[in-house]
Amino acid sequence: MIAPFAILQLDVMNKPMSSAPNPLAQEHFSNSADNLRSIAQDLLDYAKRQGASAASAEVSEGFGQAVTVRQGEVETIEYNRDKGLGITVYIGQKRGNASTSDFSPQAVRDAVNAALSIARYTAIDDCSGLPEEGSLATDFPELDLYHPWNLQVEEAIALAQECEQTALAFDARIQNSEGATVNVHEAQFVLANSLGFVGGYPTSRHSISCSVIAEQEDAMERDYWYSVARRAGDLLTAEQVGRIAAERTVRRLGARQIATMQTQVLFDSSVASSLLGHFVGAVSGGSLYRKSSFLLDQLDRQVFSSHINISDVPDIPRGLASGAFDDEGVKTQRRNIVENGVLRGYFLGSYSARKLGLHSTGNSGGNHNLILQPSGGTDLSLAGLLKTMNKGLLVTELLGQGVNSITGDYSRGAAGFWVENGEIQYPVHEVTIAGNLKDMYRNIAAVGNDVLVQGSRQCGSILVEGMTVAGS
Repeated sequence: MIAPFAILQLDVMNKPMSSAPNPLAQEHFSNSADNLRSIAQDLLDYAKRQGASAASAEVSEGFGQAVTVRQGEVETIEYNRDKGLGITVYIGQKRGNASTSDFSPQAVRDAVNAALSIARYTAIDDCSGLPEEGSLATDFPELDLYHPWNLQVEEAIALAQECEQTALAFDARIQNSEGATVNVHEAQFVLANSLGFVGGYPTSRHSISCSVIAEQEDAMERDYWYSVARRAGDLLTAEQVGRIAAERTVRRLGARQIATMQTQVLFDSSVASSLLGHFVGAVSGGSLYRKSSFLLDQLDRQVFSSHINISDVPDIPRGLASGAFDDEGVKTQRRNIVENGVLRGYFLGSYSARKLGLHSTGNSGGNHNLILQPSGGTDLSLAGLLKTMNKGLLVTELLGQGVNSITGDYSRGAAGFWVENGEIQYPVHEVTIAGNLKDMYRNIAAVGNDVLVQGSRQCGSILVEGMTVAGS
């Protein structure tokens, strides 16, 4: 028997936070925030003088450093420094857009002229236009999204080497590596429109990752792990990332195929968030007004098991998808998207909302921090969910893209572990798991509390009953 995974987790706070802006932002960027605002205002002013009835502009810059080490040696050192601006103009209900990476006054004017030229030749669309003025954000709480990591390249190399060396030293069967990477990134932006909205802030995003290869007899297995956060202090240590990557890799050695059957499938927290991703796509405006969703006309209807609750939370301090406003400047708000299995809300920007005869939900650009609450139960750890499942397949990797967003048909390659009597017995590979997402959502038996925060969709492991596993 193989023991359940021991994955380190970070505590996630779910209350708003306010503090003074970080003064380091002005030291790290080529342009001040005031300069970005000035450029955005110049875009809007020039667009109005040239005949635009409305306009919006975004100006941004960012920089980063990525260091990759493989077999103890530096493989790549990458630096990037980017900037760009985009202008969207409206002539009535005709829309045009242009962008450039040149901040010079002439380039700004050229971008506006190009957008206006496009708009003049574009068909009238009665749903196009800026958001409703009353929906725009007016309060800008400090969400603690900017934490520069003043990491020298030599220090990044040392961290990557420590991460990889920890993984290589974990087990003699780990003889090869795809490398360890330490990534540092900072950015800032300003969004403005002709309704008077101006907003923006600096952000940071840092990560440590590692991928190694283990060999046993003629079989080779690869796995990886990574940690990502706004603040370096919230990352797992390089040693922890390397150890988890090694543990996951070694566990896969000796993998077998299993027979085709109907069984329970437990999606490990590292892959379970993909189920949330399919849900978001199905209830997002573009899919709904194009009628290309398997969840059409399901508002206020039961789409999940009755114990499922999903919230969209934009104000988590240091959240990877936190923000006071969306890509159009519309204010964000906490929303219960699913309550006791019932669909209560969509993800809409202004355009898709008008197409559907609804109002923007502040989700232009997608979901914010989407949180699936653990279900009721006494032991919702991974070990507890394995005992609840008793017998079935624990999936730790998904392969391929076999999901039909219109019908909900689901078929993906998978690897993981066979479970009996609530205990992991042996690794499994070369299987396909299949079902239909509408049935899968209704057949969720339990959601774990082993929440993993590696992106905008946060959930624990998810146990689904009645799936088809195609094997040998």
